[in-house]
Amino acid sequence: MYIKQAFNYLHDWWRYMLPLLGFLGLMMANYLVIELLGIDVNEFMKDQLEQKSSNQFFFENLFPFAIFLGLLFLWIKFVHQQPIKTVTTSRKKVDWGRFFFGFGLISVFLIGSVSLDYYYNPQDYVLQFEATPFLILALICIVFIPFQTSFEEYLFRGYLMQGIGVMAKNKWMPLIVTSVIFGSMHFLNPEVTKIGPLIMVYYIGTGFLLGIMTLMDEGMELALGFHAGNNLVGALLVTADWTVFQTNSILKDVSEPTAGFDILLPVVVMYPIFLGIMAWRYKWTGWGEKLFGTVTPPPEAPAELN
Repeated sequence: MYIKQAFNYLHDWWRYMLPLLGFLGLMMANYLVIELLGIDVNEFMKDQLEQKSSNQFFFENLFPFAIFLGLLFLWIKFVHQQPIKTVTTSRKKVDWGRFFFGFGLISVFLIGSVSLDYYYNPQDYVLQFEATPFLILALICIVFIPFQTSFEEYLFRGYLMQGIGVMAKNKWMPLIVTSVIFGSMHFLNPEVTKIGPLIMVYYIGTGFLLGIMTLMDEGMELALGFHAGNNLVGALLVTADWTVFQTNSILKDVSEPTAGFDILLPVVVMYPIFLGIMAWRYKWTGWGEKLFGTVTPPPEAPAELN
């Protein structure tokens, strides 16, 4: 079992608490700086984009995630003395076929849905494709977006999912906590300022989607691929003045966003469909046990680690 693997390594509560507190501390510090200085996130991004190219700004925002991912891997390896593979999957080796299935599923959906919307509502888009900036963007996306999405997945669906699971000794608690924290992490995104707090339903719902994938599939491969595909294809395909990813994408959405069914549709309609497709493809069974069951130490775990 995916969560139970953590019992085989050093899993004292404080080993998990320190990285979590550090991450939450960074989020809180960022929030306090914005509030105390009265910074308008959307205006700040506009000022930055006037001073530098969107590719440079995009790269500067992605690069720190490569450092964060490296630090998290070092913490897991040396503080928990745990192989990264066991935070990734319960299988004997990482299943890259699952990664590319998740990547392909969301990629096909995004390309298809944006293409349909562009066909039926061309007035909502501006074609802004320029070969050189787009090729630079594509290189940045291919190299650095996997660092960003992998850090978030390893932190929430991997490291904290296992850590909270072995402390709470159940599966529903890590699913809820990691999904809510993951969604809350996006609270300072410019989309929240533009659309309103209802968009948090989308972010937290996405956390639940990725968490359910991980628990049902006993590994992170699907979630890693799905998250990477969502961000990479999204960044290349379409941008808007009010989104956190403002890129030299193919299309620019110039419509006025609204807090309504467009936000709820993915969560209440598409996400269950995605899970249904994965459940059919990988023959998932035992939903109740895998999502709400208990987590007990395996009998073979060393006594000093229990």
